[in-house]
Amino acid sequence: MSGDHDQGIQNIQDVRHPSISRQSPAELGGPGSILLRQRRDHAELDRLMNAFPAAGADGPLRDRLWRDFVQLVFSHAFAEETVLWPVLRRLSPDGEELTGRVEEEHQAINDLLARVEKDKDDPRREALIEEAFRLVREDIRDEEDVLLPRLRAALDDRQLRRVGAAWEAVRMAAPTHPHPAVSRRPPGNALAGVPLSGFDRLRDLVAVDSPSGRRAALALGALAATGAVIVGVRRSARRR
Repeated sequence: MSGDHDQGIQNIQDVRHPSISRQSPAELGGPGSILLRQRRDHAELDRLMNAFPAAGADGPLRDRLWRDFVQLVFSHAFAEETVLWPVLRRLSPDGEELTGRVEEEHQAINDLLARVEKDKDDPRREALIEEAFRLVREDIRDEEDVLLPRLRAALDDRQLRRVGAAWEAVRMAAPTHPHPAVSRRPPGNALAGVPLSGFDRLRDLVAVDSPSGRRAALALGALAATGAVIVGVRRSARRR
């Protein structure tokens, strides 16, 4: 994203709410908290991005790192857009502006990764991947420094764990590949994304009897629960 975007996020940051990157697990709501789940995924994305350049130009390790990165990026973002950002828009006075900016980041990442996946022989592929990594790191920083601290300020530990459980269930049933035309907000993203998730996870399925195959089968089974989870999150936020 542009320097103007960076400055805009910086201007919105509230110094009363410290970054979740600097808080202990207990301060973030304890095991199962949405804030710890988010930070867990962010750490894994960072690990994958750091390992990718050192994996060599070709080979199974590089392919596996890229596959894992793409799958995590899209399942993570889909769960944010379906569960977290609607909650933040209800709880925070600047939630609409904040989530709008992050949704723009997600769309830019989606568009970039769609280009990378479309043509593996594109001579600009490495440059596109580097740009995608830069945008993902920027997105992580914005979320940990600006958006997620608002949830910590607005929700108690029990509510953070309840939202975390809903987010995890949706993440299991989320698309794992770029779909640039899908809406960034519910209900449009869920209506289009849930059927696409089944297609994506079948693409990811290497062998039915492998551990990854069993995980994919479980994820496909979780699709049926997605609608109920979304409703539950909305009810939880209203009971706050």
